[in-house]
Amino acid sequence: MASLPKTEYHPEFLSHPGEILKELLDEHGMTQVELARRTDRPVKTINEIIKGKNAITTDTAMQLERVFGVPAHFWVNLENNYQEHLARKEERKRLAQQVEWLKQLPLREMIKRGWIEKRETEIDQVSELLNYFGVTSMKTWEGVLKGLQAAYRRSAAFEVDENALATWLRQGELEAMDIECADYDRDSFLASLREIRKLTTQPPEIFQEELRNLCALAGVAVVFIPQLPNTRVFGVTRWISPTKALIQLSLRYKTDDHLWFTFFHESAHILKHGKRSVFLDGEIKEGEMEEEANRFAASFLIPDRQYREFVSLNELKCSSVRQFAESLEIAPGIVVGRLQHDGYLPYNKCNSLKRHLEWV
Repeated sequence: MASLPKTEYHPEFLSHPGEILKELLDEHGMTQVELARRTDRPVKTINEIIKGKNAITTDTAMQLERVFGVPAHFWVNLENNYQEHLARKEERKRLAQQVEWLKQLPLREMIKRGWIEKRETEIDQVSELLNYFGVTSMKTWEGVLKGLQAAYRRSAAFEVDENALATWLRQGELEAMDIECADYDRDSFLASLREIRKLTTQPPEIFQEELRNLCALAGVAVVFIPQLPNTRVFGVTRWISPTKALIQLSLRYKTDDHLWFTFFHESAHILKHGKRSVFLDGEIKEGEMEEEANRFAASFLIPDRQYREFVSLNELKCSSVRQFAESLEIAPGIVVGRLQHDGYLPYNKCNSLKRHLEWV
């Protein structure tokens, strides 16, 4: 049975504490002047509390407890609830001015994937989005977006839907927060990569969990997040704390050669390129650091010397490609992808050696 959506009860109207105090005075047959005398407060203060123009402070609550025998915490809670009620009314007015934001985000896809819940009103939907992104308003969200724009324009020369991309990145961040990691250690991460290289021959139901565990032991959270429309991104690397790195993979193109090359490419950014930059990698990777990450991924998966020997000494048939991959203990699709990229194989040859991956 489908679970019911979460609801919160916030009444449209809430009596202010002064009204309750007025009822208590009437019940006791006491005037405001008499209460002022008993509490050593000005009559004006008592009158303003009753009219809702003045709040009941902790000191006043203690005094009312003395006079009426009603616990101070009752008055404090009453006042706090009323002030929260007023604040929420004002917040809903502000949220109503931000409903246009809903049109800018991939709302349906977020709801479909269970990233957020569908709310009954547009105002509540805006509130749901603010909670998701961890911001207080659309204006603060735009500030976050500007920071991401600077990051991807430095690291990736491709056009994207900025709002969809920021949403995809946020989902990765949220999932990474749930992954318990050791503090990052470079040597441990390198050792993990050597073990992960052997996992390329395994099916997803084996390599996915093992990869995550090995990286977490070295201080790197790895998350797999299906791409959103018009994000056109393979992966991203960033640091979510000084001791915890994040690799986020989209499984764009859905073949094992793309997945593994992207993973080792992102790993190179962690190993070589510091903690301050965000590296978004899409269809076009430009710049010295991107080239360095490409070289690292290519040679880590297929050592350069062995690759050159294979290309120069072998007829490039699917059978020889498979044998070469077996000798390297890596998935044959990785070799096919490298040969196709380098122009040694046409893109329509040996694709049967690639493993096609699907989201479950």
